[in-house]
Amino acid sequence: GAGYLEQGNADDTATFDLYFRHNPFRGGYAVAAGLEDAIHSVMSLRFSNEDIAFLKLLRGASGSRLFSEAFLQCLSEFRFQGNIRAIPEGTVVFPNEPLVQVTGRLIECQMVETILLCHINFQTLVATKAARLWEASGHGTVVEFGLRRAQGPDGAMRACRGAYIGGADGTSNVLGCATFGVPARGTHAHSWVQSFTTELEAFRAYARTFPDDCVLLVDTYDVLKSGLPNAIQVAKELEQRGHRLAGIRIDSGDLAFLSQRAREMLDRAGLDYVKIIVSNELDEFIIADIADQGGKIDIWGVGTNLVTAGGEGGCALGGVYKMVEHNGKPKIKLSSNPEKMTNPGIKKVWRFYDDQGYMEADALAQASEDVSHPGILIIDPNNPLRRKKLNSSRRVELLTDIVMGGKIVYEFPPLDLVRTRRKEQLAHLHESHRRLRNAHVYKVGLTRALWQQKEQMLNQVTV
Repeated sequence: GAGYLEQGNADDTATFDLYFRHNPFRGGYAVAAGLEDAIHSVMSLRFSNEDIAFLKLLRGASGSRLFSEAFLQCLSEFRFQGNIRAIPEGTVVFPNEPLVQVTGRLIECQMVETILLCHINFQTLVATKAARLWEASGHGTVVEFGLRRAQGPDGAMRACRGAYIGGADGTSNVLGCATFGVPARGTHAHSWVQSFTTELEAFRAYARTFPDDCVLLVDTYDVLKSGLPNAIQVAKELEQRGHRLAGIRIDSGDLAFLSQRAREMLDRAGLDYVKIIVSNELDEFIIADIADQGGKIDIWGVGTNLVTAGGEGGCALGGVYKMVEHNGKPKIKLSSNPEKMTNPGIKKVWRFYDDQGYMEADALAQASEDVSHPGILIIDPNNPLRRKKLNSSRRVELLTDIVMGGKIVYEFPPLDLVRTRRKEQLAHLHESHRRLRNAHVYKVGLTRALWQQKEQMLNQVTV
């Protein structure tokens, strides 16, 4: 920003695209999330007197002030006045298509880069992880248990939000419940059991405290010989008082085997309504394996691998923010690696659906281009020999106006509606793209006009 102001081009116009290059977790898709937080952060960006005073203290290598008085004055008056278009949260998205498109003065577009990337990269990553967990569970119940393992308090809160969008049905984070309306879920700790003389005494005390929301952790000593028999006894005592045991939780051991035995013991005791909850370093692959082994599990508590988005291909989304237009002229970034070349100009993103209602392909088109006619040809920018003609009449534009002229013009839906959108989106994504391993690559291509523009620019650029 300081450089633009110094060189006199701060008021140039520009457009930037925010996108990612690879699907996380080596999967077939991602779930867009973090937009509402990102937009509110952009629109509330201000530099206080204290901020300016601190920046005045910064010195360069020569010892002189790092920032000029003119730039500090610019910061003190900063308000985002540009336009932002984006793909709504809960939408299934793919590599190389802009999730967010920012247009405005060059200096303000650059100033909001890190804010947008920080929010959208992380929450999209966590939402995608949650969606994969939800898919692995057979669309079962997943609860986010990760507060203690998150990268700090703010990371825990953003992970709670992203997980809820992506497929988690509840959280152990009570502040997340208060802030985002995510249902609160949880159980007692092993220390609760250890603090009493006997496990049975601990269970009875917990049942007295929470008679209608009692979930007993049964693996402090021995699941089958101690925990479950004591839980069954307490469940019967609750029934006599007009209540029901909500569930039992297993946090260690062979979860497939133990859940099977637990279900048998509970059912024999007439407690078929008691839910079985498991936890212990779960991820989507472990959940799928337990399900394949016949595990009798109702609720999956996932902590570390959800809030940290752990696993192969996880940990960071790798979203980037690249200039695509400057002063009304399309711009391109070159690279010896084709996937790192940018797609020039302001674009629209159109999604096509096949006759069965499944997503068929996404087309990146020039902003002024007419794609309403049949026979739209798309070209893979990384391999121009891969082409596909799209004839479906069922198509929808993904980018929508969020901020216009520095004003929010989009009504952000409640998170429950965002979750509904995610469910609907995944229902229209073929299983071959949703599978955990060896997912098929979804087709995202440039229209012929956009590809020709890119090719022309590649031929004209001189280094």
